[in-house]
Amino acid sequence: MTGDRRRVLVVVGTRPEAIKMAPVMRALEGHFPRVEPRLLLTGQHTDLVDDVLSTFELVPHWDLGIMKKGQSLTRVARDCLAGMENVVFEWHPEFVLVQGDTASAFMASLSSYFHGIATGHVEAGLRTGDLWRPFPEEAFRRMADVLADLHFAPTEGARDNLLREGIRPGQIHVTGNTVVDALLEVAQRGLPPASKVLQRLLAPGAPPFFLLTAHRRESFGAPIERIFAAMRSLVEDEGTVEIVVPVHPNPSVIEPAERLLRGHPRIHLIEPLSYPDLVAALAGARGVLTDSGGIQEEAPTFGTPILVLREVSERPEVISAGLARLVGTDPALIVEGSKELLRRSPEHRARARRANPFGDGKAAERIAALVEEFLLARGGSSAV
Repeated sequence: MTGDRRRVLVVVGTRPEAIKMAPVMRALEGHFPRVEPRLLLTGQHTDLVDDVLSTFELVPHWDLGIMKKGQSLTRVARDCLAGMENVVFEWHPEFVLVQGDTASAFMASLSSYFHGIATGHVEAGLRTGDLWRPFPEEAFRRMADVLADLHFAPTEGARDNLLREGIRPGQIHVTGNTVVDALLEVAQRGLPPASKVLQRLLAPGAPPFFLLTAHRRESFGAPIERIFAAMRSLVEDEGTVEIVVPVHPNPSVIEPAERLLRGHPRIHLIEPLSYPDLVAALAGARGVLTDSGGIQEEAPTFGTPILVLREVSERPEVISAGLARLVGTDPALIVEGSKELLRRSPEHRARARRANPFGDGKAAERIAALVEEFLLARGGSSAV
C-alpha cells in the first residue's frame, strides 16, 4: 500500500460499465488519503469506452486490450482472467469493484475470488429469472453476486432478489443507480450536440424522432431483422417521424442495419453517439426503442418513454412505474407502441419524469463511503 491508503481496483469493460463506474471512480478519488483507487480497462469495447472516459476525464492505469475480431465468449473469459491475474500480482489490490452483468464483471470477480480479494458488485440483484434471457448477462450477474462481499443494489426490488437468494442482509446496500449520477452531471453541462443529425432534430420546430438502439446477443439474427422491419414500416406509415439509429460496431448489427434501414431519408444510421450526445438524444427524443438495460434506467430521468425490445426485463421498476412497455420483437407491437407514444401529451412526460425509480444522483458517493468503511473495519491487506 501507499502509506495507509487502501487499494481499490475499479474494473470496466464496456461502455455502459464506463458510464456507471466513472462517478464511482471519482467518488473514491474524493476519499483521499484513505483510499487509493486505480482503473483497469479490460478492453472489451475499447473505442466506445475511451469516449466515456474522456468525458469524465479518467485515464485507465491498465488496459488489457482483450477485444479481437470475431472472438468467442470463451476467449473473452480466458483473456480477462489472465490479464486480471497479472494486475493482481503487480499491484496487490485489497478490494475490487465490478459493475453489472458483463464478461468483464464476472471474470474480474472470479479472479478476485481465486486470489482471496474482497469484491463489491455495483448494480447487484437484477434478475429476469431466466438464465437464457438475456444471454449471457443473466448468468454473469448471478455468479458475480455469489462471489461478492458487498452488494450495491440500485433498488429495493434488487435487494429483495438478493435476500431471496440467501445473501446476508448486512452485505446488501440500496444505493440507487450510478447511471443517474453520470447522467445528471453531463446534462447539467448543457453541451450542444456534436452530431449534425441531432443538431437538426433538437432544433425548435423539428419533427419528432425516436432513438433506436439494439445490440444484445439475444437480438442477433431474426429478432433484430424484425425490429428493423418495424422501423421501416413506422416511417412509411407516419409521414414526419424520424429514426436515429446509432449502429453498434458488432457485424451482427451492422449488416442487417445496412440492408434493411439504409437509404430511407428519415432513418439515420450514424456512428455510436458520444455520451454527451446520447444524453441530449435521450432528453429530446419522443421515445426510445431499445434492448439495452442501461437506457431503461437513463431515459426516465427525462421522462422519455421506452419501448423495451425484449420479452423480459431485469428492471421491473420501470415497467410497473408506467415508464416503459415490453414489446419484444413483434413488428406489430413495436409499430403500435411507437404510434401510441407519438400521441402522448407533454403532461404525460412531466408525470413520468417525477416517477423515476432509479435514484437521486448520489449513489456513487454512497458506494465509495461503504467501500472505505468496509476496508477500515476489515484491517489487514489482500490475501495475495
